[in-house]
Amino acid sequence: MLLVSAAPELDHHDVGPSHPERPARVLAALAGIDEAGLRDAVVPLAPRRATDDELAVVHPRSYLEALRAFCDAGGGELDPDTIAGPGSWDTAILAVGAALAAVDALAGGEGDAAFVAARPPGHHALRDEPMGFCLLNNVAVAAATLAARGERVLVVDWDVHHGNGTQAIFWDDPRVLYVSTHQWPLYPGTGRAVETGGPGAPGLTVNVPVPPRATGDVLLRALDDVVAPVVARFAPTWVLVSAGFDAHRDDPMAGLHLTAGDFADLARRVQGFAPRPGRLALLLEGGYDLDALRLSVGSSLAAVMGTDFRPESASNGGPGDDAVDSARRVHVAGATGSTGSP
Repeated sequence: MLLVSAAPELDHHDVGPSHPERPARVLAALAGIDEAGLRDAVVPLAPRRATDDELAVVHPRSYLEALRAFCDAGGGELDPDTIAGPGSWDTAILAVGAALAAVDALAGGEGDAAFVAARPPGHHALRDEPMGFCLLNNVAVAAATLAARGERVLVVDWDVHHGNGTQAIFWDDPRVLYVSTHQWPLYPGTGRAVETGGPGAPGLTVNVPVPPRATGDVLLRALDDVVAPVVARFAPTWVLVSAGFDAHRDDPMAGLHLTAGDFADLARRVQGFAPRPGRLALLLEGGYDLDALRLSVGSSLAAVMGTDFRPESASNGGPGDDAVDSARRVHVAGATGSTGSP
């Protein structure tokens, strides 16, 4: 069964009518589940609000208090891209709480996989700084919570933008392996292949930056040739996915050329990293063309559930093989004792 946590009726994160990170994104993601024919496999999972204690595994209490006060005072621009309003705090802690509810339900044997359709996204949020549409780091709180329980957590981030916040949070944490495929160069300017982890977690950050127009076969090769050997050594007990869909060829925010079929292939590959059913959760990150988002979510979740829903064929033939080779060389060197640094 597929656990799905979404509560669009409780979404009060108002970023204005022209902002790309809009409430309609969640509705598009949910429509994709229906279009993929998964309704009978879905078990609705009610989100809950994360507590300050739960958020504090990643975010300092001083930051939480300041962000809450900013929203309570009416909000405004946190940076040129990131906006918060009076309802943003409550919506943000619901997004984190939905991720925590999903992993708890999976841990309790209630489903085979989970999808959290919530906003705002999270992977750019640093411990004490919002950025890139993100207020709180949803996937990082879930991963840190699992790690505190003794789990070994793999975070795979296939959003087109590098998850600088998640990388920074787990840079020196040997309990979490962070993997990112992303377009380079692109916002936020981090995620070079030589960024491989701190002295306490050497080789446990894996970045595969690929050039504009890269296609799905390039990202699959990155997972097979670069990521899979590191995952095998790490032996995760949980897999969390920062599931951004803005690498789709129709997305206005970047320039990769993936299709909905590619996201199905990525999801199936990443599912293979989980040790058993019930240890995979996908959390919505980016994806700003609503039709592309709808089709890509449907394809990804259908693949996870063993159903073939491919409204678009997989893509191939784009550039990026050299980038994959470069990343592979970095991590082959790391396996023999040499690691990189940011």
